Amino acid sequence: MGDQLAKGEEFVKKAEKKLNGWGLFSSKYEDAADLFDKAANCFKLAKSWDKAGSTYVKLANCHLKSDSKHETAQAYVDAAHCYKKTATKEAISCLQQAVNLFCDIGRLSMAARYYKEIAELFESEQNIEQAMDYFEKAADFFQNEDVSSSANQCKQKVAQFAAQIEQYQKAIEIYEEIARQSLTNNLLKYGVKGHLLNAGICQLCKGDVVAITNALERYQDLDPTFSGTRESKLLADIASAIDEEDVSKFTEVVKEFDSMTPLQDSWKTTLLLRVKEKLKAKELEEDDLT
Repeated sequence: MGDQLAKGEEFVKKAEKKLNGWGLFSSKYEDAADLFDKAANCFKLAKSWDKAGSTYVKLANCHLKSDSKHETAQAYVDAAHCYKKTATKEAISCLQQAVNLFCDIGRLSMAARYYKEIAELFESEQNIEQAMDYFEKAADFFQNEDVSSSANQCKQKVAQFAAQIEQYQKAIEIYEEIARQSLTNNLLKYGVKGHLLNAGICQLCKGDVVAITNALERYQDLDPTFSGTRESKLLADIASAIDEEDVSKFTEVVKEFDSMTPLQDSWKTTLLLRVKEKLKAKELEEDDLT
């Protein structure tokens, strides 16, 4: 490890000497870039991630001087992947630089990919608003490049976060749109009932029984097979429990569904718990009035 670190430092010194010395403009930067690349590899082998990251940034600057935008962007990506291990903020900054360059040279699928990576970094930092923003950007770019499955993955993330911060209408619109698009795609068709279930759960969180009933009718028009599913029955039965302000019925309905189709993801259980809490609060209000 120490040996690789020393080798890396030596390559950096040589690279900086090249930059500060005389020589033809283009070859000077190309030679320095080659040395910075070797130095960064040594730092990676030594697991000195910050040094590797900062060296890749120096490499990016050399490529930029040579007007090699693709190589510059790739160096920023390499820097970000080193910084990811130690400094999320720097990793995000490097990926943003890379995305700007990929946009400049028309590599939009690469830009989409790294927008998604930025979103995931913000997600890991629990920065929900920024994660949503970058997942939306990634979805737009993937959509423009006709990469529907990746676009849908990113949209689902946006919807998931929107519901988490109680922007239920936004989440509903996204899930319904994904369901509509999926119906025309043989590979994505099987996921439609799941998207409609998610949209329906968000409807339940809004607590408007009329809106829920209307939504279920809309989903039936959208996908005639939906009304015969357990997902549709769950939504209708919960709507009925809300209408009757019956907490025990709600609990029974969810328990029955869970025994057949386990509600394994925490997102659904969190939202259904919100619905239950609202229902409990209503029931207590009724008790206080009588």
